[in-house]
Amino acid sequence: MTHHHEDPRVISLESEHYNARLMRREDQTSDLATFWVRYEGEPVPFEPGQYMTIGVYVDGKLVQRPYSVASAPAVAGEEGYEFYVRLVPVMRFTTLMWRLPVGHEMRMIGPKGKFLLEPDDDRTHLFVSTGTGIAPFISMIRQLLAAGKPRRTVVLHGASYADELGYRDLLEGWQRDRTYPVTYVPTVSRPADPRNTGWTGRTGRAEAVVQAVCRDLGLRPEKTVVYICGNPEMILNVEAILMDHGFPEFHVKKELYWPKGKTVPAPDGGAPARPALESPAAS
Repeated sequence: MTHHHEDPRVISLESEHYNARLMRREDQTSDLATFWVRYEGEPVPFEPGQYMTIGVYVDGKLVQRPYSVASAPAVAGEEGYEFYVRLVPVMRFTTLMWRLPVGHEMRMIGPKGKFLLEPDDDRTHLFVSTGTGIAPFISMIRQLLAAGKPRRTVVLHGASYADELGYRDLLEGWQRDRTYPVTYVPTVSRPADPRNTGWTGRTGRAEAVVQAVCRDLGLRPEKTVVYICGNPEMILNVEAILMDHGFPEFHVKKELYWPKGKTVPAPDGGAPARPALESPAAS
């Protein structure tokens, strides 16, 4: 497969359509990283759960991708918009993104999306995600924390490997320090892999453990609202399991990170990229 250093496309350094700049990058693994992109002018307001589309010009054409924002709206002017991205080793957008130096100009538009928190909802919130699908939930919690309106929250996050559990330190810190009333439940789907040596937490895919999590934490259908974000198979499976156990359909909100049945190649254990722009990409 093509990796980012084998992508020969020439990225335009300048364009009249560029309106933002890559401000910061932090690598989590070789194919997972967090990027901060900031508008050159005033920030555009957004609501937690929405996504922005970012891109660069190559050979006169804009190559772009939508991503859920992981940061809170309040920091957009100073820090920019935070995106949690997986590298897909085909020549689309992420192989370009991985080559961008900090300071490079970009194109950013948005926001879009209706995967939003209900206002003044005092039910327990169960956030279920896999891979980079955790990003909108981080934005939601950060905004509620900044607004001083915390909600009891359970974050169930699945990944193939423990080192792919994005925002783990942040969530564990919130839980440990009681900064936010969150219960963090990570799970890895490949416990026998040497890469997961030493892992002592839950094992299995998110859909395989969600029922046990609800039982162990006493999450009652009439007092819990569920938000699910990630790949469509996981979402449909989790939704079916929960409804079989008494969760009404209107208590479950979801954000598919690409249309079911429409994928492009991805690294082993990774999430395929979404080919359309109506919702955020998984990579």
